[in-house]
Amino acid sequence: MATQNSSSKALNISLWVAQGILAAMFLMAGAMKSTQPVEQLATSLPWVTQVPVALVRFIGISEFLGAVGLLLPSILRIQPKLTVWAAIGIATIMLFALIFHASKGEFSAIGMNVVLGLIAVFVAWGRAKKVSIKPKS
Repeated sequence: MATQNSSSKALNISLWVAQGILAAMFLMAGAMKSTQPVEQLATSLPWVTQVPVALVRFIGISEFLGAVGLLLPSILRIQPKLTVWAAIGIATIMLFALIFHASKGEFSAIGMNVVLGLIAVFVAWGRAKKVSIKPKS
């Protein structure tokens, strides 16, 4: 019984670390895509000049809200199941990013999409099936 409790604790810590890493990355990326001029973004993200500005802003806002959703519901224990949905949303964004970059022949970008997508799937799985966070009562 003690082994199960310690493995559950280790998984919970791993999930919090994964949530923190994803949230930090997507808060920064989302804020950049939501607020910076496209010309400035294009220096590090050349693809932003190939799509409508509204799409860049939509992606940025989606990433930012996904990052908030990875942490806030779990930390506050208010509707913590939203963390699972935020992780699924981030994984979906990464899947679409992978498809987009592959269609443009930008294969060097795909590795990061895969890694971040897998971390998001891990968070969704862990918080949904293994170490869910109980809402405030």
